[in-house]
This record gives sequence, structure tokens and C-alpha cells, in this order.
Amino acid sequence: QLQLVESGGGLVPPGGSLRLSCAASGFLVDYYAIGWFRQAPGKEREGVSCISSSGTSTNYAESVNGRFTISKDNAKKTVYLQMNSLKPEDTAVYYCAAISMYPDYGSASYWGQGTQVTVSS
Repeated sequence: QLQLVESGGGLVPPGGSLRLSCAASGFLVDYYAIGWFRQAPGKEREGVSCISSSGTSTNYAESVNGRFTISKDNAKKTVYLQMNSLKPEDTAVYYCAAISMYPDYGSASYWGQGTQVTVSS
């Protein structure tokens, strides 16, 4: 089994920064890539970024490329999403999930509970 817990969301003004964390536990944690997804009200969930199980490869959606950075601390079994230059359209509930076939966001499973990110002045 694999459990994922997100943290770090909050309210931030446009242009601000936040760092989300995804803490993983369970015996399967070393075998999965980890992806960040988001879902805004009235919109479908979309893949934002993912990182390979080794942490050596990363992938970004075009909408966040250059502003968001994904990283992984293998010792802490935690994946981070550093979000800079935030825009109101980044407002959403952010989820992390295990990805069985990097970088296929459609292969995600073992979802976390989500953390709200609101970008507003």
C-alpha cells in the first residue's frame, strides 16, 4: 500500500510563492513516480508536474513550466512543488498521486486528500 499526504496550501497574493509537500509512506513508495495534479471549481482535474521514482526526471505542464519546480527528498520520502509567480488561475485544490508509468498522468493512483491553493489579492 501507499499513502500520500499533502500540505502547504494557503492564500497568497498574485506574484507570490508557495511550497507544497507530499509525504509518502508504505512499502510501495520507492516504485512509483509522484505527480501533482490540480482541480479548479468547474474544471477537470489536470496534471501539473511529475517526478520519476529516482528523482532524476521531471515533467511540467505548459501552463506552469518555468514557474513551478518539482523535487524529491528520497530520505524523507517527500516530494515538493515549489510554486513561484503565482497567478489567480493557479487557484485550485492540489493533489499528489502515485504514477505507475512516468510521465503518464493517466496512470495515477493512491491519491492524497488535497490541499487548497488560493491566489488572490
